[in-house]
Amino acid sequence: MVQTLLAALTGLGLLLGLGTGVAPPAGTDFDCQLGGASAVAANVGIVVRDRRDAPAAAAWNVCYVNGFQTQPDERRFWRDRPGLLLQRDGRPVVDDAWGEWLLDIRTKAKRKRLARIVGRWTRACAAAGFDAVEYDNLDSFTRSRGLLRPRHARKYARLLTHAAHESGLAAGQKNWAGFDRRRVGFDFAVAEECGRYDEREAYVAAYGAAVLVVEYRRRDFRRTCTTHGDLLPVLLRDRALAPEGRRAWC
Repeated sequence: MVQTLLAALTGLGLLLGLGTGVAPPAGTDFDCQLGGASAVAANVGIVVRDRRDAPAAAAWNVCYVNGFQTQPDERRFWRDRPGLLLQRDGRPVVDDAWGEWLLDIRTKAKRKRLARIVGRWTRACAAAGFDAVEYDNLDSFTRSRGLLRPRHARKYARLLTHAAHESGLAAGQKNWAGFDRRRVGFDFAVAEECGRYDEREAYVAAYGAAVLVVEYRRRDFRRTCTTHGDLLPVLLRDRALAPEGRRAWC
């Protein structure tokens, strides 16, 4: 049903630059299971899982795709595709926090090549039964040692959201608070630590209630629940996102 509605709205939404208009269901909690699939709590109606995991039964499922950086266990895959990794002095530029290489999105040709790869993953998400896809690291330009610019991210993101909508999926933004989603057609956001960095209002201004919030520190979780728990689904998780790790909801 969700994918049928999404297909009907895609043409108008993309024409207006507003995405599809399909957002996560309201009035339910969500769970982030990127560290591995696990049982879904009774209060949870939205589940985020890695693209290599199966979607959860009886939930609105979001497929995680690292659209702007590489996964640590996929280095061989990217080494076999020369020219697509951002390099400085002949070495890949690394996001030190996660050990991920940044993708080189500086030229139109490279963006198109990368979008074809990520587009295949997106279509696989749709075929597996996911309802949406989230593209992580939209803000990778902030870790690029000055090599990437915001305009590169916007142009590349437009290709990714188009791939999602063509596949019948809602498209989710991950990171870069304050980004104007209407310029590329994102439908919702997944916001990490917006309480810690005081970014809650920026996400709400862009997406309204269509924001899934993950906090990793209990004091940030309590603060976000106090200020936005009535509007947004807010989840407390352990940073490793272990299958049996910490979970709490407002």
